[in-house]
Amino acid sequence: MSSLRVVLGADHAGAELKDRLAEAVRALGHEAGDLGTWGAEPVDYPDYAEAVGRAIQHGDADRGVLVCGSGVGASIAANKLRGIRAGLCHDTYSAHQGVEHDDMNVLVLGSRVVGVELARELVAAFLGARFSGAPRHLRRLEKIARLEARADAGPSET
Repeated sequence: MSSLRVVLGADHAGAELKDRLAEAVRALGHEAGDLGTWGAEPVDYPDYAEAVGRAIQHGDADRGVLVCGSGVGASIAANKLRGIRAGLCHDTYSAHQGVEHDDMNVLVLGSRVVGVELARELVAAFLGARFSGAPRHLRRLEKIARLEARADAGPSET
């Protein structure tokens, strides 16, 4: 399996877990880029979700990992970016299946929901998975792309 370029980002609630996950990413043989935050000073999760998403959009990373308190806010924010398919996962099945079927490119975790060991397992499942490319999965991704294009066009007049 080839090495992936992975970027990690977190708000203040997820900074400590993010740091531990960066170590886990490297231990799995992948590159780990840290986009912050680096402390407990309150910050806003959309800023880090955008940083991770933009790194993927610009080709600077293959995948991303985002951490906030629940994972919900970071997931919502990341999914506002075209081409970002962020999934909030609490189990390994979803972490690998999201990649295999949905070409998920950002794993989102809640630091107040999952412990360190489970988070490491989730990252390993996410990074170890590959998109299947099956026709039904490609068809669904095309539909998602059309949804993004319609959203970019703005509200339609009826």
